[in-house]
Amino acid sequence: MTTLVRNVSFLAVLCTALVGCGTLSETPATPRHPVARQPSAAASPSPAGMPPTMAPGPGGLTPVFERAPTTTDRAGGKTVALTFDADMTADQGPRAAGGERFDNPALIDTLRRLKVDATVFMTGRWAEEYPDQARAIGNDPRFEVANHSYSHHAFKAPCYGLPALAPGDMAADVRRAFDAFRAAGVRNVVPYFRFPGGCYDDEALRALASAKVTAVQWDVVSGDAFATDADAVAEQVLAGVRPGSLVVMHCTRSAAPVTERAIRRIVPELRERGYRFVKVSELMAAARGA
Repeated sequence: MTTLVRNVSFLAVLCTALVGCGTLSETPATPRHPVARQPSAAASPSPAGMPPTMAPGPGGLTPVFERAPTTTDRAGGKTVALTFDADMTADQGPRAAGGERFDNPALIDTLRRLKVDATVFMTGRWAEEYPDQARAIGNDPRFEVANHSYSHHAFKAPCYGLPALAPGDMAADVRRAFDAFRAAGVRNVVPYFRFPGGCYDDEALRALASAKVTAVQWDVVSGDAFATDADAVAEQVLAGVRPGSLVVMHCTRSAAPVTERAIRRIVPELRERGYRFVKVSELMAAARGA
């Protein structure tokens, strides 16, 4: 089984190099900005009913939320956030028109059936291609929709071969995604953002300041990108999850065909270990109260 996990880890690195999503930054930024490891200083108070956010960093840098340091939630249990990137780049319309499926309704149905709360990081282009699904996800109280950019272009270069945005275009790209969500009728939108490929630096954090979002990273890479073995994906997630973990997976059939099957194993096994599934907003709220 160790060999299997190692193999899927290698596949994840290879595949994310091709698609530029669901991997750690090629050159991770030095965390000179507030992250969840310092919740008392980083968390920003939110009005009642509003999702929590993190306070801006030095010089107004966009804050970055990572795995919370707490081992239990307020109820004394263990929590984990499953997050799903609904990826579609700005130039993939012809592929969708040709029949390629960037959605995964069976995965969403399985999350509903298993009563799993989750956060979907959606690109604006995905919401335009699948407005009915975007609206259904965003209007379901089990889910919250966060921003994964409009174009799925890189916010730092190099980033796995993705075309790069100019710093002056970054905030507009994020706002364009929020506009696409509104046009599709998505309700449960949170002010969180995930960098395509996880690639960012201080220049990107500074460029996004006017968008007023909290960037969200992850600590568990599922390895589901182009994987063909659902058990291997499940093993990688199960081996990596710790209390407060953020798991990155994908909601795209063509790029992540076994994710739904992996979820059918991941969810019951983590529940047997005492985990409760929460949205990113709940993890962030717990960090604020730690």
